[in-house]
Amino acid sequence: MNTENKINELNKKAILSTLWIFVLLNITFRDIHQLFKAGFLEEMMTGTVNGVVITEEFMLIAGILFEIPIVMIVLSRVLRYTANRWTNIIAGVLTIIFIIANGVSDLDDIFFVTVQIIGLLIIIWYAWKWPKQIS
Repeated sequence: MNTENKINELNKKAILSTLWIFVLLNITFRDIHQLFKAGFLEEMMTGTVNGVVITEEFMLIAGILFEIPIVMIVLSRVLRYTANRWTNIIAGVLTIIFIIANGVSDLDDIFFVTVQIIGLLIIIWYAWKWPKQIS
């Protein structure tokens, strides 16, 4: 692989990794933002949030799903072309499903979900359009 192709591949990897950071920050801020809603902390203390009982199993599944964007920050930089491309596409789709399944409860949720999904669609599109580098 020549120097120009290596630089192009590194740029693609850096852009994908940065997009995952963008999505992760939006997911995190959406969750933190909820804490400022009147009565939300009290609701959390009951063990049921928005009608969902918060169990150990729920927390484990949520933790695993939340780990996808975190690990993609690193994997986008270290995986080789084919694995990188498909991992970004699959992780992007899974994260969109997770975000949609989480639902929205108010206007700020709609805003954050929209930004997150746009970011993820850009990741999927960018990975899909990533041309094979010629050695």
